[in-house]
Amino acid sequence: MTDHLKTVPSADKVDTGVRNVEGIAEGLADVLADTYRLVFKTHAYHWNVEGPAFYSIHKLTEEQYENMFDAADELAERIRALGKLAPMRMAEILDRSRVEDLQKIPSAGEMMEDLAKDHEQLSHRMHALIELSGERKDPVTEDLATERSAFHEQAAWMLRAISAD
Repeated sequence: MTDHLKTVPSADKVDTGVRNVEGIAEGLADVLADTYRLVFKTHAYHWNVEGPAFYSIHKLTEEQYENMFDAADELAERIRALGKLAPMRMAEILDRSRVEDLQKIPSAGEMMEDLAKDHEQLSHRMHALIELSGERKDPVTEDLATERSAFHEQAAWMLRAISAD
């Protein structure tokens, strides 16, 4: 192996005026973990949904998991811009995430409700990150978390609208 391939990633000291980047990076890692788990869950429901609403659910979940996959990259890159390492192990993603799997195979309606609940939960975590970022003079993370919260709030609404009586 050549020397340039032996480089190991490390945290760096970054001085952009953000106060106490450690807490912000931790918050970003938490929402990244939730986002990554929710990408998988949404994709799994996308693959397995059946019934009369198949097409609309299939299309909506595809739009959502693609959006979240791109967002995961933005979240991880923000962690790196703050000089910290983004999560590198699936075990860390699982430990940090509050997204839970259902214990049974859900119906299409249960899938929608489950995903809506996860999006709402992630919105709450984003709101906490927005508050923390504001307190610590980090408008970049604050803006990113605001944008992501808006996505998750809209996703929850859309998912619930599909399964409304």
